[in-house]
Amino acid sequence: MAIDETVRLDSFRDFIREHGLKNTHQREEIARWFLGVNGHFSAEQIFARVREIEPGIGFSTVYRTMRLLCEAGLVQERHFDKGEALYENLSAHHDHCICTECGRIEEFENDQIESLQE
Repeated sequence: MAIDETVRLDSFRDFIREHGLKNTHQREEIARWFLGVNGHFSAEQIFARVREIEPGIGFSTVYRTMRLLCEAGLVQERHFDKGEALYENLSAHHDHCICTECGRIEEFENDQIESLQE
């Protein structure tokens, strides 16, 4: 696990503790997996990937953990064209270009767009 991922996982653990919640093994596995990947994932996709590591995990646990990661300021929930929630690790501001044919999402940064947005 990279240093940034470790720091982010520690931050999540602190958030859980500060809010009087239990840091279960399943929450830990979900957070560890998600904080170590890049991209945009639905709760169903996260569930499928984490279930390979932790077969007994439930979908509702994945969903609730993703909400907690969002509340902790580590993950952002996005709603693109079809409205399905997709989650991505919080990083420097960027924009998204989405293919209208296949739905592929590309992240990009552009100083001119940033100036216009300001």
